[in-house]
Amino acid sequence: MKHSLKIGFCFGLTSGTITTLGLMVGLHSGTHSKLVVLGGILAIAVADALSDALGIHISEESENKHTVKETWESAISTFFCKFVFALTFVIPVLLFELTTAIVVGVIWGLSVLSLLSFYIAKEQKVKPWKVVAEHLIIALLVIVITHYVGDLIASTFG
Repeated sequence: MKHSLKIGFCFGLTSGTITTLGLMVGLHSGTHSKLVVLGGILAIAVADALSDALGIHISEESENKHTVKETWESAISTFFCKFVFALTFVIPVLLFELTTAIVVGVIWGLSVLSLLSFYIAKEQKVKPWKVVAEHLIIALLVIVITHYVGDLIASTFG
């Protein structure tokens, strides 16, 4: 895979997973509203995908190692991957009761993150379990923290 597209794919998929899961879990624990969670996912899919695409674009430019075409390829790839992947979390919210949808979303997100991590480890010729464990621990920390932030907001302002 071309380097600029790989950057966008890996970043978009990872950020799309962790950000969307954190948002879903936090909004669920704070509101228990399907509409709020659905709205949050759609907002993340657009706003955060655009923000991350610009961030990757500027980061690639700042390295002063990439062509203009490569920086745009990374940015567009980041936007597309994050946007599309974030939207996949809409499916369980539409199909299931909200608590079940959150569980399905967490399983889906952690599975995809595990597969990507495994692929990266194999490509780098390192032990996959270490890379997968490191990435899953970080994702789980985000999920747990956002759950308690949602609870705190609900108990403080709800």
